[in-house]
Amino acid sequence: MNDVSLFEGITMLSLEQATVLPYLSYRLALDGVKVIRIEHPIYGDPNRMIGENKLGEERFYSYFFPINCEKKAITLNLGTPEGQELLKELVVKLAVDIFATNQLPRNYDKLGISYEVLKQIKTDIIWLGITGFGPNSNEAAYDPILQARSGLMELTGEADGSPQVIGIPLPDMGSSEHAYGQVMKALYKRAVSGAGSRIDIAMMESSLSWLTVPITLASSFGHKISRRGNTHEFFAPVSVYETKDGFVYIALGNDRQWENLTKIPGFESLFQENYLKNKGRIDDIANLNRKLNEITKKYFAAELIRVFNQATIAISKVHTIKEVIADPYVKPLLLHSKDSKTGKEITLAPPPYRTPYLESIKGNLRFPPRFGEHNEEIYGAMLGHSERELKNLKEREII
Repeated sequence: MNDVSLFEGITMLSLEQATVLPYLSYRLALDGVKVIRIEHPIYGDPNRMIGENKLGEERFYSYFFPINCEKKAITLNLGTPEGQELLKELVVKLAVDIFATNQLPRNYDKLGISYEVLKQIKTDIIWLGITGFGPNSNEAAYDPILQARSGLMELTGEADGSPQVIGIPLPDMGSSEHAYGQVMKALYKRAVSGAGSRIDIAMMESSLSWLTVPITLASSFGHKISRRGNTHEFFAPVSVYETKDGFVYIALGNDRQWENLTKIPGFESLFQENYLKNKGRIDDIANLNRKLNEITKKYFAAELIRVFNQATIAISKVHTIKEVIADPYVKPLLLHSKDSKTGKEITLAPPPYRTPYLESIKGNLRFPPRFGEHNEEIYGAMLGHSERELKNLKEREII
């Protein structure tokens, strides 16, 4: 088996909506896992109706596109006995390896999707449930709620301003990445032992895991950790500074780098005895940043980047998303997907690494699935139900 086909025989059924689980199944799809997303035949995934209706189709809005390429989509009403029987049929006939859901735990038994039920029909199944606060809690949890409760918002924003949400949904996407690791461990466990697994991921626990320094220093040493804007709690100067054409972020990690900075032509005036050590710079950070900003705003960003790189001082222009997309480092990493129906092509963010499967398809992904797009293929061609049966199931809102 080569790396390209490593996950070729793996099938995932995902009862998913919103972001946290769709991002995980998307990551697995980029590895070559066959992902089939399940949605309710009436309500569907709410994210299908978010963003702009660029293609003129209902339940196919722009916000849905970024993390749903390379998947197939079916509809199924698991609130009915017939829907639950169809689920069992899917698990058995498609030899499903992974079943995942981000439903509230109180719905597991009601929908017939609990680990106990599914492992009876496929003993080696890998079952994954992603919840806000674990399998014993039915508390509703959206990403910003987790950011608030976990303390992430308390750490984000200006020191004299209100708490802010992070610019990306870290509790959602971080939980997805943590679930990804657990799924890989479960696949390895099954490969060596033949045993299935139950995995429970709590978004709160995932969010807390990022608070390595804040929790230790606050709990063990009574240190008050709060938001500090663009500055750093322990290193200086570290912040955003003005230039003639935008902003740059400068980060110094030690006293030697500070010495190098004060030798750069135009920056010599920053040399002061009390700034030689990091503590002295931290103690006078407001004045230091003001002085440094007075100098940087006399330059274009490219000039500063050139001289700071020569001095081995970390610096970057603060890019807009448009500039990120145009970055020569980023451009070859971007993924693309073209809709065979409308001809619309979309550009997608890359995964954290290039997978062999992605290399094999040259980064060109299948377009996100339309609502129930693969019902006939999966229920008909793969499970063997006739057109008449499918029509009957659809009329009764089972699929």
